[in-house]
Amino acid sequence: MLKLYNTLTRQKEEFRPQQAGVVNMYVCGPTVYNYIHIGNARSVVAFDTVRRYLEFSGYQVNYVSNFTDIDDKMIKAANEQGVTVSQLADKYIQAYMEDTASLNVEPATIHPRATENIKEIIAFIADLVEKGYAYQSAGDVYYRARKFAHYGQLSGQSIDDLEVGASEHVSTEEIAKKEDPLDFALWKAAKPGEIKWDSPWGAGRPGWHIECSVMATKYLGITLDIHAGGQDLEFPHHENEIAQSEAKTGQHFVNYWLHNGFVTIGKDNEKMSKSLGNFVTVHDLIKEVDPQVLRFFMSTTQYRRPIQYSQESLVEAQANLEHLKNTYNNLAYRLKDATSGTDGGVQRKLADFRSRFVIAMDDDINVQNGIAVVYELMRFANQYVEQRLVQREPIVAIQLMLKRLVAVFGVDLQEEVETNDEAIEALIKKRDAARAEKNFALSDQIRDQLKERGIILEDTPQGTRYRKESK
Repeated sequence: MLKLYNTLTRQKEEFRPQQAGVVNMYVCGPTVYNYIHIGNARSVVAFDTVRRYLEFSGYQVNYVSNFTDIDDKMIKAANEQGVTVSQLADKYIQAYMEDTASLNVEPATIHPRATENIKEIIAFIADLVEKGYAYQSAGDVYYRARKFAHYGQLSGQSIDDLEVGASEHVSTEEIAKKEDPLDFALWKAAKPGEIKWDSPWGAGRPGWHIECSVMATKYLGITLDIHAGGQDLEFPHHENEIAQSEAKTGQHFVNYWLHNGFVTIGKDNEKMSKSLGNFVTVHDLIKEVDPQVLRFFMSTTQYRRPIQYSQESLVEAQANLEHLKNTYNNLAYRLKDATSGTDGGVQRKLADFRSRFVIAMDDDINVQNGIAVVYELMRFANQYVEQRLVQREPIVAIQLMLKRLVAVFGVDLQEEVETNDEAIEALIKKRDAARAEKNFALSDQIRDQLKERGIILEDTPQGTRYRKESK
């Protein structure tokens, strides 16, 4: 039985979706004013891995991840670049889709944009005003945080501590508009020259927090199975989402809250963020590093744990991924001389590997223990292919199991090599002949020639095989 750590209750709980076999999952997406960095990608990859395991387990996952395409950062960046907010959003949404596709992230079932839901946002706010949870002040609309009885429950903070924190971070101008420093903006009056929409409270734009409440409930219903995002969103963003949504609907908003750990960098394990200027964008990094290596690096750390980003970590991830790919390709190569027949012992062993993998992953998506099982399967596969005689059915079964388990981590083990490239095959035959004649100079020359083309040769007892070189 799958158990997930619920941030709201601070314990692992058995996962029971509202509808058997179906999971409604919302993940907070990016504010699209720049390329995503590795810290942003952590959340994307972490919850794509959770989604993949849910699908591996047989669930249909309705996965919604939004784009915040209107806020202060969007307006500032658009002005600096001399473009409209819409043009800026289009540019970075396209970049986001391309960068995450390179990391083999499955597209969301729906990727809604805040600006596509202004009508629904205004209606949502109007309902909160009518119920007394929100009020208008100088063209802005604020939520009465103190009126919501459970405010602070998700982040585990008392209302008094929150009040002190809010007072320290709210400007004098804002305090003058608010009834209480804790109150937060649902609608912001437009300043001269800013993008705006008409509303009952005057021209303006939505606040950040209201967007996700509207899009989550619009596309997934009043109560979600899972809502996920980075730890930095627990307060105030997710706290405010709960307050808004439950005040409007009168129903429980989310059954399981999941939050991923940060990416840290440097000897002091500093959090990677745009505000600190210590970030590396995915857009730039995948020009130098195999995207599959980056994906494997991030998806093999349990989602709640922090990840320390370093060149050494990427090198280690690349070596482990190459071992897995080599194993998969060794299996494929041995199909050439495999005999027909099956092996009950292999089938029982594979069933055991799958069972142990599920046990590991059912413990709050413990990918470290899950990948450890995969590595054991890899060693078993290598031992099998080293036998003098092998059978086709067990090889295919091992291949399939290895591929399915590794796919949960978002990695495809099949090499992109032109296996029918006659020129490569001809050079390999020429090299084999040179080796047989002890013409090692020619043999080495051919190996080097192929390496320049990104082709790595491996000599095995069954002959020479080749693979594409990693970045």
